[in-house]
Amino acid sequence: MKDYLVKATAFEGMIRAYAASTTGLVEEARRRHDTWATTSAAIGRTLTITAMMGAMLKGEDSITVKVEGDGPIGAIITDGNAKGHVRGYVKNPHVDFDLNEKGKLDVSRAVGKQGRVSVIKDLGLKDYFTGEVPIISGEISEDFTYYFVTSEQIPSAVGAGVLVNPDHTILSAGGFIVQVMPGANDNIVSRLEESISNIPPISTLIREGNSPEQILERLFGEGEVKFHEKLPVEFRCKCSKERIANAIIGLGNEEIQSMIDEDHGAKASCHFCNETYQFTEKELEELKQ
Repeated sequence: MKDYLVKATAFEGMIRAYAASTTGLVEEARRRHDTWATTSAAIGRTLTITAMMGAMLKGEDSITVKVEGDGPIGAIITDGNAKGHVRGYVKNPHVDFDLNEKGKLDVSRAVGKQGRVSVIKDLGLKDYFTGEVPIISGEISEDFTYYFVTSEQIPSAVGAGVLVNPDHTILSAGGFIVQVMPGANDNIVSRLEESISNIPPISTLIREGNSPEQILERLFGEGEVKFHEKLPVEFRCKCSKERIANAIIGLGNEEIQSMIDEDHGAKASCHFCNETYQFTEKELEELKQ
């Protein structure tokens, strides 16, 4: 199944929902950053949620998400846009633990239970929208549920999961975000809470071959969901050799000459995608203004 997400409403517009299959996205992040199993689950959940939050935007708007806990993996930084393009990295990719008492990857231990989740939205306006909440569990999904309720005042349920193969490749990944719109009655909210509490882990549903549409139908019941849009999701970075070249130009001729004299070239890597760009002495000479 190729990665994609769906936008939907349920119960005659009383509920807004997103669901995504992101196995390929998370595997690409794992491959690029060589993340170990527990770290893969942490960044994978964050990338999945970022993809769905990006789908809430329009046009050229973009979003940057930071999960900065006191655990050993350090900060997770991701960004996404309304086109389904997502990228991200984690400070310490080589962190892994034994399974926790529930038999699951111990994401909370890796992320930490103290810290903050921050969301920065670039909506093409003069100022950015910034929301920030404390980490409440380090499990990622619960932390973003708290973010939506506290920072955006939208009653929400967020679920994201990642299953990892013994060789550390990604077996399955996906997620959902369900939001209650103003005017929804208590009966609908109660039904929703019961459905969410009874649904199997999202990564298990993806592994079993369920599509994002089927996941939402399982949550709300067949015939209750109206699907509005289907959007491909992929790991795609904004970096390029041209962008790096412009950054080098910004250092000034003296610094460029120093690169030529001392290093006989230059090498730069992108944090987000781990791509490395090389510049020869000749290329550096051509960058001097």
